Amino acid sequence: MTDHALCSTVLSDPKIAIIGGGLTGLLTAPLLERASKQTGSSSQITIFEKSRSVGRLATRYRSDSETGKNWQWSFGAQFFTAKTTDFQQFIAPWLDTGLLQPWCAEVVELTPADDNGQSPNIQSKEQWDAVHARYISTPKMTSWGRELAAALNHTTIVFKTRVAPLAQYLQSQNQKQSQNQTYNQNSKQTELFDETGASLGWFDWVICTAPNGQAVELMADSGFNQQDKITKPQMQACYTLMLGWDDVQKLPETLKSQLAPQWDVAYLNSAVLDRIFIEHQKPARDELLPSVTIHARNDWSEAYVDEDIELVKEQLLQAAKQALNWNEASAPSQTDCHRWRYAATIVNQDTKELGILVDETKQWIVSGDWCAKGNIESCYRMAQQTVKAVMQTQ
Repeated sequence: MTDHALCSTVLSDPKIAIIGGGLTGLLTAPLLERASKQTGSSSQITIFEKSRSVGRLATRYRSDSETGKNWQWSFGAQFFTAKTTDFQQFIAPWLDTGLLQPWCAEVVELTPADDNGQSPNIQSKEQWDAVHARYISTPKMTSWGRELAAALNHTTIVFKTRVAPLAQYLQSQNQKQSQNQTYNQNSKQTELFDETGASLGWFDWVICTAPNGQAVELMADSGFNQQDKITKPQMQACYTLMLGWDDVQKLPETLKSQLAPQWDVAYLNSAVLDRIFIEHQKPARDELLPSVTIHARNDWSEAYVDEDIELVKEQLLQAAKQALNWNEASAPSQTDCHRWRYAATIVNQDTKELGILVDETKQWIVSGDWCAKGNIESCYRMAQQTVKAVMQTQ
């Protein structure tokens, strides 16, 4: 066997670590599996996820003890689009099964009540259609992520594991060299550790799909040659307010279906709130108790990102009360609040998209929706770029 043939054998079955089980990681893994199959190799992929489940499309729900029914809130991404042919083809199987469905929502503009007693003003804006579809996952937004994970054939997902900063890899090298242990200076393999210092194994490629604030920490002092670019995208926070009612009849008039115009999504003219989503009117959500999710404006959220969340919740409830115009009899029975510290990428039309960050020498990649437009389709495009970078070394 020639040296060239030996090299091809070694590289044909790479061990790949993906840090983060959000959608970028979950879309990268199946694309890597497909690419490996096409080239006749068999990549060994491991996803390390710090939480107990996969997918950043967060859903929160509560059950009513008397009725057994649920309130449900998609407090992360509410929907996604598929504007490219590649992504449309990728999601087609789940559209066929109904796990993904278009959401043809009635959309309005809503001006909250003012201090002078003026009621909220609601004006029709548009209807989302199936041609330029906004898609949702059923019965929860997390369902698609879990289905993506379940369909993986050559990928292991390790939950409740927080990967330590990669600088620990360099410390491990130095320790081994000082102890006169055998170490190949030309090896591009990386040993990962968890936060307790326990080894997670050696990998030919390390792909970090964490939000950029966390990616900065993971790559700090590691010698990653694209380190300065991680902070280039500007990120903003988002607070989400979740409201629930015991019965449709207890909803404020602003939310009742008898109101004209009937609506599912409201864009707000507000200094605090951005959009309101009526969860129980989405496709395949008929069994839900009345559930409403409200996203605060990103600039407002960023200004209050370090405030006590209970104080923030009170401010959001006051703004929501002005928008939905409830009284004591129609006030929500369920309230909750969540803070996303890295929620939205500020997209500047004049700035070139960052794209994935690759250190070819170390075979490290930093990826994520924040490397593009910050949406779910960006997760897919960054996954495509990642697979291309890895397969070029095959």
